[in-house]
Amino acid sequence: MGTMVIEIAAFLVAIVGWVLVSSTLPTDYWKVSSNDGTVITTATFWCNLWKICVTDSTGVSNCKDFPSMLALDGYIQVCRGLMISAVCLGFFATACALVGMKCTKIGGSDQLKARIAGFSGLQYFIGGLCSLTACSLYAHRIMSEFFDPMFVDQKYELGAALFIGWSGSALCILGGIVFLMSLFDGVNKSSSSMDRRRYVYSTSTYVSSPEKTQNHPTNIRKPLTEYSTTSKNFDKNAYV
Repeated sequence: MGTMVIEIAAFLVAIVGWVLVSSTLPTDYWKVSSNDGTVITTATFWCNLWKICVTDSTGVSNCKDFPSMLALDGYIQVCRGLMISAVCLGFFATACALVGMKCTKIGGSDQLKARIAGFSGLQYFIGGLCSLTACSLYAHRIMSEFFDPMFVDQKYELGAALFIGWSGSALCILGGIVFLMSLFDGVNKSSSSMDRRRYVYSTSTYVSSPEKTQNHPTNIRKPLTEYSTTSKNFDKNAYV
């Protein structure tokens, strides 16, 4: 019962993390223009993985999609690939977790369900690492440009999407670790059951019951003939 409750809690944690990671893809504010050193700001620039937008002082926003994928910076392409991989891995991990959890009635034996749950935990773990790497890479680029004194273009600050992505990544990794522990638990149980079967087989092979010993024809003992080295008294007609 305790293992079932732990798996349900891990599943809810991983689902929340996957939803947070998925929500960062359409989120607009991956980076926001910095107002450091500026007294009057007439426009605010903000970007995500797909477009760049500007909002003027009246609140009107104009957005422009990135025109070419090949002309993008390398870190944006890497972040796109990692985030999409994280979302796909989270989807398949959720499907596997529903099959491998002990509270469900599908998936086969307990050992098979434990392996499926462990596989889903591995997917959650890898997906969380992908999302964590993407957000960290994007944040590193923003911070390196911000603190570079030779960088004269528009400087940006960390957007809300990065913090959401970090939180979702941590939850996915935590849920994945719990599901991986269920895989090790299933392996230990299967090994202990195999040892128990091997022990029962060995004892049944080398230890026989008393009933079988009594009924087995090879165990019937014949009376032994007693011999004596001492001289015996023979009848008087023995040598006749």
